[in-house]
Amino acid sequence: MKTTGLSGNEMYCLDKIGYKAGDIVVGNSVHALGVGRSIGSAFRAIVGGEVVQFTNLIEEGRAAALGRMEEEAKERGSVGITGVSSEIVFHGTNIEFLSIGSSLHTKSNNGEREELRFSTSTDGQDAYAQVDAGYEPVKFVFGNVAYSIGITRGIIGAFKTLARGEIKEFSDIFNKTRHLALERITNEARKAGANSVVGIETTILPLMGTGLQEMLMIGTASNNPSLKKDGVVTSDLTAQEMWNLNKMGYAPIKMLIGTSVYSLGLIGGITSFVKSFVKGEISELSKLIYEARENALAIINKEADKIGADEVVGVKTYVYKLGGGLIEFLAIGTAVKKIDGLTCKSTELVPQAFTSDWETFVNTAEHSFGVDLNSGI
Repeated sequence: MKTTGLSGNEMYCLDKIGYKAGDIVVGNSVHALGVGRSIGSAFRAIVGGEVVQFTNLIEEGRAAALGRMEEEAKERGSVGITGVSSEIVFHGTNIEFLSIGSSLHTKSNNGEREELRFSTSTDGQDAYAQVDAGYEPVKFVFGNVAYSIGITRGIIGAFKTLARGEIKEFSDIFNKTRHLALERITNEARKAGANSVVGIETTILPLMGTGLQEMLMIGTASNNPSLKKDGVVTSDLTAQEMWNLNKMGYAPIKMLIGTSVYSLGLIGGITSFVKSFVKGEISELSKLIYEARENALAIINKEADKIGADEVVGVKTYVYKLGGGLIEFLAIGTAVKKIDGLTCKSTELVPQAFTSDWETFVNTAEHSFGVDLNSGI
């Protein structure tokens, strides 16, 4: 008997590419920050930028948890692991790094032990679509960077918030940290002998009690024989999007990121505040957000031209309030290029690859009878 985290749709899709469900596998590692690291990071946070001590601590913890999960999968004689996660749980001043996935066996296996060949961040449905498009999974990979805006940069930025426009100091640090994470996940894929990282998911996590944030990217290092061997392709397209583009002859080249930090400025802030009492457009705010958006999109368009892309697809845009009258505008997309030799194994994807599973457990107990169960009362 197997205990799996895979849904019925995932099991159906994995069956199509020759796999069946194994057990859930787990790996964890609990770390303490330590006095030395705390002091070093405190000094680094004053200047702003990457806080290497924290980056290294988190990287070590995530890698340890992933390694233990893989060992458990090997002990169970699994051929692969799908749906791998890399989470952080805070226990007071200690940090637990946790990885969970569902192990797989080949469909023809009758209980024999197999050699662990791959791990993937995608669920069973996405794994099916990626493999059908020619991307064979190799290894779950991640790239991370812990960073601080820093007191020094904060002071410079505070003076500039008196004027309207881009705060270059903030834009630079945000662009640098986001590209560092992408560079690191690419390097991990290269070490694994892969020529692509697909299905990249990006998360910004606050590191509780430190005043820092972690930029985390996870994805699946894969090999596609139709792609060039001398580099690593990166993409944040969904597996289904990538399959469709593959069918049209387009291959991903690189995931692109552009970010701009803008200030409304003291004068603009006062003007928009006064206008907020009157119905109608606040033109100062409209222009600010428009300029920030154009600047972020210009960054990714410039890089796309540089690498010879035909299109930038799947562009997603986000606006964040940073406080103090500052906003960040972030644009993420994937540059693609039409190349010869791209094929998909199937003429169409099965409907189960697109079907979302229903949530069958809903917890409303925390709000029952007006009592907050988290309060300890």
